[in-house]
Amino acid sequence: MPDATPPAGFGRPDLTTFARLDGLGLAVTGHRLEPDRAVLACRVVEPDRWCHDCGGEGRARDTVVRRLAHEPLGWRPTMLEVVVRRYRCRECGHVWRQDTTAAAEPRAKLSRGGLRWALTGIVVQHLTVARVAEGLGVAWDTANNAVLPRASAC
Repeated sequence: MPDATPPAGFGRPDLTTFARLDGLGLAVTGHRLEPDRAVLACRVVEPDRWCHDCGGEGRARDTVVRRLAHEPLGWRPTMLEVVVRRYRCRECGHVWRQDTTAAAEPRAKLSRGGLRWALTGIVVQHLTVARVAEGLGVAWDTANNAVLPRASAC
């Protein structure tokens, strides 16, 4: 029986790398397969404990979940549920969230990987916005509003 260790070309399965989330500053903590999509539970890798106003150390207050459409895995829409910590500064009381700009623009509904997939689909593969929206599992307006500013800049 052949050896399936890294010297033989195989490594331990890593869903973070497989879903291309390591470049977005996210790590997968769990997954769920639903009939119409895959959902990846994620966390932000880098802590963001220092106050943006006074520079004091913040204390973890609670968490919020940010949902982002991501590039499909096997033509199955993939949703990222990113757990984002909220902090409160011990010095000035300022409250802020962990920085997720590596994963997506502020207020965006598509991850940077999902946006890249959508642009590639439209420009290279000549997919319609409707097909891109279906692949991402989002509404047509959401896909169009995300892609249009980027496409017009090209």
